[in-house]
Amino acid sequence: MAAETGLFGDAAPRPPLAARMRPRNLDEYAGQKHLIGEGRPLRRAIEQGAPGSLILWGPPGSGKTTLARLLAVHARQSFVPFSAVSEGVPRLREIFSEARERFAREQRGTMLFVDEIHRLNKSQQDSLLPAVEEGLVTLIGATTENPSFEVNGALLSRARVFVLQPLAPLEIEHLLQRALTDAERGLGAQHLVVQPEALQLLCTEADGDARRALTVLESAAAAAGTGGSIDSAAMREALALRFAHSDKGGEVHYNQLSAFHKSLRGSDPDAALYWAARLIEGGEDPMVLFRRAIAMASEDIGMADSQALEVAVAARDAYHMLGTPEGLLPLAHMIIYLATAPKSNSVKQALDAAFESARRTPGAAVPLHIRNAPTRLMKELGYGSGYKYAHESKTGFFAQEYLPEELRGTRFYEPGPFGFEKEIRRRLEWWAKQREDASRDGPSS
Repeated sequence: MAAETGLFGDAAPRPPLAARMRPRNLDEYAGQKHLIGEGRPLRRAIEQGAPGSLILWGPPGSGKTTLARLLAVHARQSFVPFSAVSEGVPRLREIFSEARERFAREQRGTMLFVDEIHRLNKSQQDSLLPAVEEGLVTLIGATTENPSFEVNGALLSRARVFVLQPLAPLEIEHLLQRALTDAERGLGAQHLVVQPEALQLLCTEADGDARRALTVLESAAAAAGTGGSIDSAAMREALALRFAHSDKGGEVHYNQLSAFHKSLRGSDPDAALYWAARLIEGGEDPMVLFRRAIAMASEDIGMADSQALEVAVAARDAYHMLGTPEGLLPLAHMIIYLATAPKSNSVKQALDAAFESARRTPGAAVPLHIRNAPTRLMKELGYGSGYKYAHESKTGFFAQEYLPEELRGTRFYEPGPFGFEKEIRRRLEWWAKQREDASRDGPSS
């Protein structure tokens, strides 16, 4: 094969393996069978050459750009890439002008591929609307972020959203095998021997990212040389330091935080430890986990075990004192304690109910007998009159009203059946009985 010629007449560098192995048709496309399998709606739209404007939402390496290029081929449209990171509205105006001229000259449509569309601000996204509405361009947006939050409603209403999934290990393996045997575009001419366990290692460690898998394979192949062998050790060296995917600030990040919280609430210490480790491996500040756990200690455990809140706060303070890595031990201690504590959301329910009543009765007056009476006039008006000081009772309790008249008898806090709340329920029932007796027998003495 003749060497490619660069801009200045010298041999151009060969594109990376991931670029060379980009599928040329739908049959070569790896994964996403739920979208482009036989008979699926997107495949039918592609084969008919009329996909319409789309948003492709999926993780890195799941095939968003490749799928967009295949869409353009089947639609017989010019594929025009646009980077939301490095280009702006002036470039969009150029693209729209070129699209108009292209259609007038060739009767050929334009497929505008906006990579990382979530990085466009609102005004930039708005600038796309007229061309999309007019049909001047077919918009294909690619994003790793949830379009519900990152793409404005006007664009979303004009584009169908398709969700791409990370590639399964078997799909990654199929792609790697094709790269190893393809002598023209892949590594077939090198006659490499890749040990099965090394290939399986890469399929697992790639995290469903086809581009990452091909990049690592190319690195391992370069180290092995023509006719070389790649074992697990060589593949691990090519993988180098692999960071768990956390995507701080993105949807994956918040999904993992949600998984951490729900594992604590669901009394699964193993899952809670795992998600905490994933987040920290992905670069998360452990203080984020402490903050979530401290809130959870009141929201999901509350009065069933009040020590949960103390343990969470103490673990945070211990982490501040020790730092990493020793401070991760109190974090694990806290996670296990919270996950295995009895659960109750009665604190949150009580707070929500109190706020709802406060909003509904903003003008309810404080009962006279519990009003503050610092002046003579206030005392003459009855402020504080009839108030009973609880500590003057042998039981430490007097049956008297503390809520406004409109809310008399309302209960916001209902103790759950587990942990310390069993004791709290017993106390509340005893106090309720004292109130009933006082109501029946007259004023307490």
